[in-house]
Amino acid sequence: QVQLVESGGGLVQAGGSLRLSCAASGSIFRLNTMGWYRQAPGKQRELVATVTSSGRTFYAGSAKGRFNIARDNAKNTVYLQMNSLKPEDTAVYYCNIVSEISSGAYWGQGTQVTVSS
Repeated sequence: QVQLVESGGGLVQAGGSLRLSCAASGSIFRLNTMGWYRQAPGKQRELVATVTSSGRTFYAGSAKGRFNIARDNAKNTVYLQMNSLKPEDTAVYYCNIVSEISSGAYWGQGTQVTVSS
């Protein structure tokens, strides 16, 4: 089992910044991709950004140029720095970890991000 604990969400004005953190613990896959997804009310969960065990990153179009994902392997933690936030970024943000060599995957409980106009 892997436990993921997110933190850093909150209320921010449009144009502001937030930094989300997700700490993994337990039986963490040796090779894993960590990522952030989000789900707005009435919408499906969508990918925001991922980072592989080797540090390769991927961003959804809505996140490119504004968000930065990074990981600290020593701390088993992934971060999402969100800048120039927009009201449409309002959602529950979920941390995810998947094994790169098996079918294992886990989700965090989510953290609310609200951007006011």
